Formats: sequence, C-alpha cells, structure tokens
Amino acid sequence: MGFSITPKELKSRLDKGDKLVLLDVREPWENALAKLEGSVLIPLGTLPHSLAKLDKNTEIIAYCHHGMRSADATGFLLQQGFGNVKNLVGGIDAWSIQVDGSVPRY
Repeated sequence: MGFSITPKELKSRLDKGDKLVLLDVREPWENALAKLEGSVLIPLGTLPHSLAKLDKNTEIIAYCHHGMRSADATGFLLQQGFGNVKNLVGGIDAWSIQVDGSVPRY
C-alpha cells in the first residue's frame, strides 16, 4: 500500500532527518501515556475542524494505538486534498515493539 509506512521505515526516515509531520490522532489521555517525539496531537474526532493546523505541502505520517484510527485519518486527509499522507502500520504499539522499547505500551 502506497499510503502506509512501517515503524522501521519511519525510523530510518527520521534518522536521515527527513521533514515529516507526525500526526497523533489518538485521545489526549493516550498521548499523555506514550507519544512519538515532536508529534502533533489532533484527535480523530476533531480532525475535520483542525485542517488549518496542517500544511498540505508537508509529508504527514498519521499514527494511533494500533493503526485503525490513523488509517481513517489518512483516508480523510487524502480526500481533503492532502497529497502526501501515510499511516503508521500497527500504530505506536508496533513502534514500541519494533523500534523503541522505551515508548510505553498500553
């Protein structure tokens, strides 16, 4: 799928210094438990009202807990004319298992 990225792919992109916007579409309590450094929190339910916070010209990587909500967010943003959006496969849970065990699982 062209609209997804694995945790390991994302890690190597971040390590290279690629300009990415990490979009957390979980709830604030989830973000407080565990998050990816430098991410922007816009819960999925508020996304339609928060499009002005995002730049259509940047590459956006959406993530949630297991990858379901962020898949919805990715589809929605693509429909809204955002051309470069990807879903983090497996969400922050997969990130914790595959990339960074210091990120708490919940």
